[in-house]
Amino acid sequence: MSLKTASVLATAVMLVAVGGLLVSHTLIAGNVAGQVLQGGAVLCALWVRVTFGRRSFHMAANPTVGGLVTTGPYRYVRHPIYVAVLLLVWAGVATHATRRSFTLAALATAAVVVRIRAEEELLVIRYPAYAAYAARTKRLIPGVL
Repeated sequence: MSLKTASVLATAVMLVAVGGLLVSHTLIAGNVAGQVLQGGAVLCALWVRVTFGRRSFHMAANPTVGGLVTTGPYRYVRHPIYVAVLLLVWAGVATHATRRSFTLAALATAAVVVRIRAEEELLVIRYPAYAAYAARTKRLIPGVL
């Protein structure tokens, strides 16, 4: 399976998982602390959008033309949009812990891992400077992971 095909399938799984959480009323956190975390996730996603500019996101892991982005939230982590997705999902699940919500969140997380791996392989090909950026910038948690 190609990297792009794997990433499209992972995107579909992520969307279905998040949609499942939404329709089962377990996506939105049930307490203020969780909602604050989710608000931070939304702000992070907006910061990514502003930093990324007019460049669009793709269903497939498809590095966009225009150079490697290492400013804004990308200065701290390589995949800030996935940080936002995971924070949104897990903050909701933490306050609505059911077997179903946990399973859907785990599926969304697995899909994010597939997307990250596909994107990184394609980014190294498109932008040779990505390897040095990756060496100094963590994937999801600054200074940790």
